[in-house]
Amino acid sequence: MASPPTDAVLSTRSGRVKAARRLARRASRAETRLFLAEGPQAVREALELPGCVAEVFAVAQAAASHPQMHSAATMRGVPWHLVDDAALASLAETLHPQGLVAVCRFLHRPLADVLTEQSQLVTVCADVRDPGNAGTVLRCSDAAGADAAVLTGSSVDPYNGKAVRASAGSLFHLPLVIAPDAIEVIAAMQQRGLTVLAADGAGELSLDDAIDEGLLRQQTAWLFGNEAWGLPGELTEMADHRVAIPIHGRAESLNLATAAAVCLYASARAQRS
Repeated sequence: MASPPTDAVLSTRSGRVKAARRLARRASRAETRLFLAEGPQAVREALELPGCVAEVFAVAQAAASHPQMHSAATMRGVPWHLVDDAALASLAETLHPQGLVAVCRFLHRPLADVLTEQSQLVTVCADVRDPGNAGTVLRCSDAAGADAAVLTGSSVDPYNGKAVRASAGSLFHLPLVIAPDAIEVIAAMQQRGLTVLAADGAGELSLDDAIDEGLLRQQTAWLFGNEAWGLPGELTEMADHRVAIPIHGRAESLNLATAAAVCLYASARAQRS
């Protein structure tokens, strides 16, 4: 196993560190098609995806604690830079950084490359603005065994630092699509034979009935809307069914990520039974 690197330690004045720090801004991410992933779990998952990581920054203690990551980076020809604590803190967005930050290449792919006749379960987020919600929905989709996740409309940048952290590594597992036109996305799903189910608190079909009637056994694309105002009318009208999660207690509603988890796991169970 390789030892941690012994190169010169980079400071906040380093050009490499400055270039990476600019990736905190969406405009810089869009221009370079690069983003930051911080923490051992995210860096480990990113390194397992060939061609994903452009370079890694690590403080000495983290490098010593994770020699297997340095070995993986070396095997893939990924530059590994030792940095001081201040430089690492300048790259991280968390209050207590865990000593590792990777610069990663954009991961999303065209919808046509992801959607196939074998796609069983797809998540579609329309106008989801909160990065924590977006990342958590990606995590739920991955856990439920979804084939892909699509961010459409004016959804948040999935490479936002908070979204990357909330995905807990799932960003590197799940095929991701960014497609501005939600109507085109829904039409493409239906053309591929997927049943589009809009999660809608005012839906005419309850999730319980959808389960009992066998609807969730079909190839399905779940459509989730904005945290505050839900789905636009033109999208719910395009959906094959509008499905409401029954509320058995006194809660007014479920938040987006929780609703997505309930719906996706209901489909996963139905499709695997």
